[in-house]
Amino acid sequence: MPAVSIDRPATRADFHFDLPPALIAQAPSAVRGESRLLALEGASGALSDLMFPALAGLLRPGDLLVRNNTRVLPARVHGRKATGGAVEILVERLLAGGRFTAQVRASKGTRPGQQIDLPGGAVATVMGRVEDLVEFELDRPALGYFEAHGEMPLPPYIDRAAAAMDRERYQTVYARETGAVAAPTAGLHFGTALLERLVAQGVAVADVTLHVGAGTFQPVRSLDLEGHRMHAEWLSVPASTVEAIDATRRRGGRVVAVGTTVVRSLETAAASGRLAPFEGETRIFIRPGYRFRVVDALVTNFHLPESTLLMLVSAFAGRETVLAAYAHAVRQGYRFFSYGDAMFITPSADARNAE
Repeated sequence: MPAVSIDRPATRADFHFDLPPALIAQAPSAVRGESRLLALEGASGALSDLMFPALAGLLRPGDLLVRNNTRVLPARVHGRKATGGAVEILVERLLAGGRFTAQVRASKGTRPGQQIDLPGGAVATVMGRVEDLVEFELDRPALGYFEAHGEMPLPPYIDRAAAAMDRERYQTVYARETGAVAAPTAGLHFGTALLERLVAQGVAVADVTLHVGAGTFQPVRSLDLEGHRMHAEWLSVPASTVEAIDATRRRGGRVVAVGTTVVRSLETAAASGRLAPFEGETRIFIRPGYRFRVVDALVTNFHLPESTLLMLVSAFAGRETVLAAYAHAVRQGYRFFSYGDAMFITPSADARNAE
């Protein structure tokens, strides 16, 4: 992989790597948390091949583990038009009452006023388009309906239908706030016993909420990264978490983000230069050159080639360092993506905010 020249900005192709399809995990590990963990020291590039429970030895008393407590909505349903045409609906965001926006797959598209018959006798009426999405109004409260009749929205690279076990395993054990249509996958490795062990050894825990949208799987379409516009996601960083981070700083601990969604949440809340409670949407696009204000270490899964999440991790630990770690993971047969293995990453020397 050639180095990115210092006299030009990075492009999408600079984040490509070759991945054998056989390494894309199609199911979770047999037992939650029995996955592998690749530890990467961003400052030196040093690697350690571990199992996920070894995370307890990488965290220190006084550290703060920040989690995303979003809960995945069973967001996919299949319906029929009055003409008999099949329609697949994947919720992007729940709105008030029976309204929601969604990605739609249908042979001839949809039009305002069209009604879609759904499982359980429900009817969804097309209200119109919102950018790349379709807005619907359901004839009943949407949250309860999808909880009862929806399928878990497995990512597009998992080549199978959702199964009963996905309702548990494509959900973190600490999921509380329903609204995501993709899991914050770094959190899938944490079982209750490991979390209790971490707390017992002096690691504090705090939560944010970021409702992961299906847009997280959208590719970067422009070669020039400056031309890419991130999808919007709703998040909340509560005052209690800001206070926990302030306390961590005072005692000399590290802020350890569980997943890129936590990184995006905390860095959005600190965009003014100082971390403060935040609630609203973010389109933050973290890529090499970004200086991190809040996060000191990161637990994350392996990400897709040329994806914005790989770019975020590269901003944290260095592009060449991260791609070398990915090449090692491929050689060692690590499992990739949502149901795959994990990494523990500390930052490169130039990832911290120098302001």
